[in-house]
Amino acid sequence: MVSATTIKEFESVWPRIVGDLEAHCKHYKLPKQSLDWFVQSLNYNTVGGKCNRGMSVIDTSSILLDKTLSPTSEEYFQAALLGWLVELLQAFFLVSDDIMDASKTRRGQPCWYLAPKVGMIAINDAFLLEGAIYVLLKKHFRPHASYIDMVELFHETSFQTELGQCCDLLTAPEDEVDLNNFSLDKFSFIVIFKTAYYSFYLPVALALLYIGAATPKNLQTSLDILIPMGEYFQAQDDYLDAFADPETLGKIGTDIQDNKCSWLINQALKKVTPEQRKLLEENYGQKDAAKEAKVKALYHELKLKEFYEQWEEERVTDLKTKIDKVDESEGLKKTVFEAFLKKIYKRSK
Repeated sequence: MVSATTIKEFESVWPRIVGDLEAHCKHYKLPKQSLDWFVQSLNYNTVGGKCNRGMSVIDTSSILLDKTLSPTSEEYFQAALLGWLVELLQAFFLVSDDIMDASKTRRGQPCWYLAPKVGMIAINDAFLLEGAIYVLLKKHFRPHASYIDMVELFHETSFQTELGQCCDLLTAPEDEVDLNNFSLDKFSFIVIFKTAYYSFYLPVALALLYIGAATPKNLQTSLDILIPMGEYFQAQDDYLDAFADPETLGKIGTDIQDNKCSWLINQALKKVTPEQRKLLEENYGQKDAAKEAKVKALYHELKLKEFYEQWEEERVTDLKTKIDKVDESEGLKKTVFEAFLKKIYKRSK
């Protein structure tokens, strides 16, 4: 029985990764003030999250190899390093995203650009977080048979995510509400490109490349299952934002006030009467709790909670059918996808 890695085990390799990056910078004779700043940024922005994406690389590798990787082994370190590269990519996106959204907090502390003395230096720090990915890949995986495929995967995934962010920013600017700009097709594009590729497909593709099982068929099967799963995950996130208990969720949902092109608003727009549409146009995307409450009341009136619950069962049934058809002859395993689905099905936060 393969056991999942823990956050403690995963974080245990982080100091070695920081040490590698420090050594690389010292090779360039980077002044101490700048080096200390870079290390502070690395620790502030990369560590402290749930690390689900990063740990998925290790867990997927373990499932595919049919053995639990020992946290003290070099094999574990390499899988964990690939996981931390996903977390560095996430950090790069989040530092940038927080500036674009004028967000205030991230993981319970001020966003990096709001930390003392940081400001717009955070833009360059975001570039450094991304650059660190390729420094580490070259140091540890250049001799690996799949090295160039890993490099290209990170480049392609970054570009896909940035396209998703572009569509999101243009479709739903916080200061300009235009419900005519919304559609389920745009919702799907945004969530697939902004979330599904890097959160679901990237960790599995990296594990397949790492263990030498990244055949075209295995990669395509992974795409066919994980991209719809990522879309389901985001629809679920949107549902929880409006309907979950904030104490259970661990945050107060802001999608309505933030003018998000969410799954719920798009479903609502398909169901509303002209009068209900007018109510949405007058109240959606406003920084006003009373107007937000009117939108939520309409969601209940439209029975979107019940509609989502039925849709979720249909989507999960479809995903399970796809997983059941996975061909394991080239090293891929159904358990990989079952593990992902188990983490998100019926989650409450």
